[in-house]
Amino acid sequence: MRYKKFGKTGLEVSEICLGTWGIGGAGWDAHSDEERMDAIKAALDCGINFIDTAPAYNAGRAEQYIGETLHCLGARKHVILTTKCGNKYVDGKYIRCGSEALIRRQCEESLRNLQTDYIDLYLVHWPFPNYHAPGCDGDSRNPDSRPFSVTEFLNTWRQCEALVEEGRVKYIGMSNMTVPKLRAVLPLCRIQPMFLEMELHPGFQQPQLYDYALSQGIQPIGYCPIGSPSRPERDRTAEDISDTRMPEIMEIAEHHHVHPAMICLKWAVQRGQIPIPFSVKEYQYVDNLKCITEDPLTVEEMEMIRKADKNCRLIKGQVFLWPGATDWQDLWDVDGEITS
Repeated sequence: MRYKKFGKTGLEVSEICLGTWGIGGAGWDAHSDEERMDAIKAALDCGINFIDTAPAYNAGRAEQYIGETLHCLGARKHVILTTKCGNKYVDGKYIRCGSEALIRRQCEESLRNLQTDYIDLYLVHWPFPNYHAPGCDGDSRNPDSRPFSVTEFLNTWRQCEALVEEGRVKYIGMSNMTVPKLRAVLPLCRIQPMFLEMELHPGFQQPQLYDYALSQGIQPIGYCPIGSPSRPERDRTAEDISDTRMPEIMEIAEHHHVHPAMICLKWAVQRGQIPIPFSVKEYQYVDNLKCITEDPLTVEEMEMIRKADKNCRLIKGQVFLWPGATDWQDLWDVDGEITS
């Protein structure tokens, strides 16, 4: 495994991060607790020291599996843990929790779930107040949902800053932001974000947001690194592309004699972002690690992939829209201004 400096933090993290959305539940209902924990152990055995989770992943179950595994292995001090705040699964729906009491309570719950007394990386999961029931369709509009508010977001961010000052959290970051939103809030942050989680894959490279983050000293972390073949049906449209079926990705994969998904991971690591793939078996982790350390993409291949960008967002977030919003693009400020 290769490791890299994580932005300005001084931390050294594996070049790929273990995503745990699936381990928390979602599609894993047929798997035992032991199998879920074995998946985490396999990642650690392969040298992955960077794990991403969230309390919204099946009501904290993903955090609990990670905490129990690290406790059993005595491995906590060797692992960089990322979890999130601002969204929580309560009474059958996801809710926004941005007040001081709720953010502090959510942090304490994550600390208990993870069986640790500090969190390495803590991020605000979504930038806007949102509420939605699991399984709702893309046309659902909860009356409590609201558009992005600088004031509301900063209220949440101030609680994260306080947790850093108290030593409960080492570094803080953001997720699912846009350039207009970052430009609005960064000058007002006492503690600057060290990292930004964002959807990143060959078919959706977000060059403007990616470059802006780097210009501000913020490390990009990319979720859905091979696209999102298991995303909810509500997020699918006829215009969506499959990264592993993009002609450019398939051509390069054939040249390297690997699966197209491996090309997506190679591209992500060589570009400089940290991808968050999800794997289950040890051989899958080994394959992922081999693909990023052996037989790198050429300059010409990297350029071919850059030019192949389809600007195809897969995680559209329709369920977060507020009453009166036009469509999912309102969430992402596509015209360069914050949509209200």
